[in-house]
Amino acid sequence: MRLTVCALLAALVAWPSSRLSAQASRNSRQLFRLEDAWAAALVKRDSAFFRRTLHADYVYSDERGTFTKAQVIAEQVGGTDTVRAASNEDMRAHVHGTAAVVTGILIVSGRGKDGPFERRYRYTDTWVNGKQGWVMIASQDYEIPRR
Repeated sequence: MRLTVCALLAALVAWPSSRLSAQASRNSRQLFRLEDAWAAALVKRDSAFFRRTLHADYVYSDERGTFTKAQVIAEQVGGTDTVRAASNEDMRAHVHGTAAVVTGILIVSGRGKDGPFERRYRYTDTWVNGKQGWVMIASQDYEIPRR
């Protein structure tokens, strides 16, 4: 009897954390799908995707400075490079309620003014979950130097 009571108490203590873990996993999968959709949108130059998934107050930073949502969209859909393929690897999601940070590596290949290229970027994207679902509110990346 005592063993049954202990097992029941252990199950009750673990239940809330397992529910939270399942929710975090579901959120992580949603965020990974959005990150992969971002990569696909680079190839398609899909301005509608960027407008829909970037928060109105979105800010991006890299070694050149900081940029607004409008500036980032203009660069992604109107830049001189032609992106032929883009994919993510090593993604990790850190979900905290209605906020999340996703880190990973974006691999982009295509053709630019100097010929073919393949670039790897280490990124940190910050997402918030609201009425419209997950939207990106801030990003930072840098190009990983070739060895």
